[in-house]
Amino acid sequence: QVQLVESGGGSVQAGGSLTLSCAASGHTYSTVCMGWFRQAPGKEREGVATIRLGLGSTYYADSVKGRFTISQDDAKNTLYLQMNNLKPEDTAMYSCAAEFTPSRCSLAQRLVAGLYKYWGQGTQVTVSS
Repeated sequence: QVQLVESGGGSVQAGGSLTLSCAASGHTYSTVCMGWFRQAPGKEREGVATIRLGLGSTYYADSVKGRFTISQDDAKNTLYLQMNNLKPEDTAMYSCAAEFTPSRCSLAQRLVAGLYKYWGQGTQVTVSS
């Protein structure tokens, strides 16, 4: 198992930046892929960005390409999401997720939330206009 704890959320004005962190503990060595997902009130959860650990390959939702960057720090067992030029439509609860199975990660990397087994509790991001 792996435990995930997000931090770094907050309230910013449009155009501002935030960096989210996701600290992983437990069997982190088994993690193959990780991702960031978000859910706004009244909307379905949507994928934001994913990363294949070790390979470093990344995948982004079209809505955040060029503005968000996903990265990892193996030494700290931490996943990051750098968010720049934030927009009001980025307002949501952001959660990180992890998956151990390589075959599931092949599809999970394409922002498929249902293929991730482990989830954090989330951190709220609010962007005002």
